[in-house]
Amino acid sequence: MTAADRLAMGRALALAAEAADATEIPVGAVVLDAEGRVLGEGRNTRETTHDPTGHAEIVALRQAAASRRSWNLEGCTLVVTLEPCIMCAGAILQSRIGRVVFGAWDDKAGAAGSMYDVLRDRRLPYRAEVVGGIEEEAATALLRDFFRERR
Repeated sequence: MTAADRLAMGRALALAAEAADATEIPVGAVVLDAEGRVLGEGRNTRETTHDPTGHAEIVALRQAAASRRSWNLEGCTLVVTLEPCIMCAGAILQSRIGRVVFGAWDDKAGAAGSMYDVLRDRRLPYRAEVVGGIEEEAATALLRDFFRERR
């Protein structure tokens, strides 16, 4: 865990809080280049955009690819508040992200070690380093409070 990862997680948590304020599931994501500079960021937008691919990770990956003017994000790190799902794990691998740092584990749909381990699957041609549980309490609290308010 680097200092840049911790700063990016702070920003991702702020983006997740913004998502909750917009009645979106509170997930935020930031893509860093190899020097720790922010290339892209995003938060969940599925409800507001009516887009099933509007996950924070996808939004951040699109912005980072546009910033780099390339789909290939090799050498980059994705920092996200919730363990990526299968869709996002596929996009991460397709973009060649080398590291994924996340906060809360997702025992129902996670694809980075809890339910599935797509990001480190040796059968696939590309894999990513995974660091989970960073700022886990804060990320989990955002999700828990969001769903508690809606029940």
